[in-house]
Amino acid sequence: MRTVGVLVAVVAGCWASAGVACEAPTIVKVPDGKTSTMEQLLTAQGEVKSYMAAMQEYLACIDMEADAKGADAPAEYKSMMVDRHNAAVAEMEQIAAAFNEQVKAYKAANPTPKK
Repeated sequence: MRTVGVLVAVVAGCWASAGVACEAPTIVKVPDGKTSTMEQLLTAQGEVKSYMAAMQEYLACIDMEADAKGADAPAEYKSMMVDRHNAAVAEMEQIAAAFNEQVKAYKAANPTPKK
């Protein structure tokens, strides 16, 4: 009987975890290109790439969540999901632009010496 109780608890836990809402990844900090080292920018580049990959997973999760409700979902729900998707895409674009801006700032502060 105890085995059945444990099995029920495990199954309930699986159902609960399957219903967890999509969570956006933590936003990354982009270092100041004027004062950063090349190593810091390369580290940030890796973090930005990881963030972008995690955001792609987040977008896929949002889309799956919306698709699960189907065409009969209330208009408010559909609107909310579109807003979440669009906000995530906008955030990704802002992070990419900020990183690119700081790379330009780094290059301006550290010009390649002429030979």
